[in-house]
Amino acid sequence: MKDTPNKTWRVGVLFSRSGVSGVTETEHFLGTALAIEEINRSGGILGRQIEPVCYDPGGETDAYRVLARRLLTEDGVEVVFGCSLSASRKAVLPIIERHNALLWYPSIYEGFEYSENVVYTAATLNQNVFALADFLIQEYGPRIFIVGSDYIYPRESNRVMRDLIEAKGGVIVGELYAPLDGDQDAHDRLIEEIARAAPDGVFSTVVGRGAERLYDSYAAAGFDRSRRPIASLTMSEGQIRKIGPEKCDGHVLAAHYFQALDGDDNARFVSAFRERFGPEQVTSMWSETAYAQVHLFGLALARAGVLDAEPLGRSVMRQRFDAPEGELGFDAENRHAWLTPGIGIARRDGQFDIVWRARRPVRPDPYLASSRFETNWLEEGIRR
Repeated sequence: MKDTPNKTWRVGVLFSRSGVSGVTETEHFLGTALAIEEINRSGGILGRQIEPVCYDPGGETDAYRVLARRLLTEDGVEVVFGCSLSASRKAVLPIIERHNALLWYPSIYEGFEYSENVVYTAATLNQNVFALADFLIQEYGPRIFIVGSDYIYPRESNRVMRDLIEAKGGVIVGELYAPLDGDQDAHDRLIEEIARAAPDGVFSTVVGRGAERLYDSYAAAGFDRSRRPIASLTMSEGQIRKIGPEKCDGHVLAAHYFQALDGDDNARFVSAFRERFGPEQVTSMWSETAYAQVHLFGLALARAGVLDAEPLGRSVMRQRFDAPEGELGFDAENRHAWLTPGIGIARRDGQFDIVWRARRPVRPDPYLASSRFETNWLEEGIRR
């Protein structure tokens, strides 16, 4: 930040609390808010409070672009915590780079991206899809049906999953897409095709409200979820709570965080989240990653002393933080976080039985340059 008489650290918060991704981005927002409040209660950073400037783009890609420009040109912001869907990230990235700001991005995504103006704090594909492919084949069978929402993240993730399944001797028996935020009929048609193909399991990259419609339809169709589950990278505790846990038990999630994780840091986070937002609230990878990245920002800012993208970005790459999910740190070569993959099976109470977790954090490989497709990734972790 260029030296100003401002007595606060002003940052942008750009998450949709309505629209297609309103459930998950509200969780991003709440995790961000909790971390900012915690830092401010403890005295701020270098004696100055964090002042968030918050906007809700309503899930509209153009609104992300407009509001990001407003944050950087009118609101005096140089750091933005925001975006979830890849479409929104790609919409704001040219603006972030043009103004040499720093975007903190807390959502899993398809990889194949690098920017000096972005800090990527959630999983890329080698940190979730690779172990999940082995788990699906070994636990349920080799015949996998793929479904997704029709945009870049599902298309790229599904391409990688197809390569993994086929490299391991499995077969993709179908691959279909519904429009992003398509209506119930569009998702019912996916269920009809799944029923015809009778796969051993379903890999879904349907997101947002579409995922809620898909899981509703799957439950109504009467599939045995213990034998033929939907496996996902996104369907976590908050969205399950909205759909209804009784419709989701047996489904599979690959993620770097679950509310059910052991550990004092996670217990404190869950307790603080409930105390702040209500005892019925659940935590998830969406809220936890957003929460952790703000604390990492605080550590980096305390060292850098300025909000300028270059010195702050350098400082970020040297930080470590004991997050609810475990210790977090960065790979300075690609600006993504080392994360510990896990696999959970949903229970009737809306939480997960964690059935596998890597023994140690996995290096991010956003370009899949060194990841081995034939390796049994489950051997790198602990089955429970």
